[in-house]
Amino acid sequence: MIELDKTYAGGCLCGDIRYELDGPSLFEMQCCCVDCQKATGTGHTTIIGVHKSQLHVTGAVTTYTNEGESGGFVTRHFCGRCGGRLYTSGKGPGEMIMIQAGSLDDPNVVEPQRVIYLKQAVKWDHFDPAIPHHEMYGQYNEETLAARAGEVEKLRYKGRPKA
Repeated sequence: MIELDKTYAGGCLCGDIRYELDGPSLFEMQCCCVDCQKATGTGHTTIIGVHKSQLHVTGAVTTYTNEGESGGFVTRHFCGRCGGRLYTSGKGPGEMIMIQAGSLDDPNVVEPQRVIYLKQAVKWDHFDPAIPHHEMYGQYNEETLAARAGEVEKLRYKGRPKA
């Protein structure tokens, strides 16, 4: 679990882009939508939801934007050299972004809390039966809704952790 007052490091495959992520996460989940399948080349992606102010990137990020199933535009941020996916943003999520868990230096800190878009999951992919599964999104908590709306005063995150 991405914890409050801790900073986590990550980056792309070639190292041209590095980032620091300040905890806590708003959510940690697995998404099975077709867009995530196409973008990752796998059955699902594991994402960490945070407010955009929690991510600090160094290096030149390349983006690709497409229209998602919801009709909203989704922008994927990745390394232009190695193609390593880093995070996703969009109009629908507002000021919330979704970090690709596999881009963390230690992705084992992530603990998915639910699976979304199960209606589009490929039959050969498997998920932890102990966490909730949703055919589409599931419910967002109040803090996640506040992050999407840019209501930073309602977030547990209050700025960079003190060293």
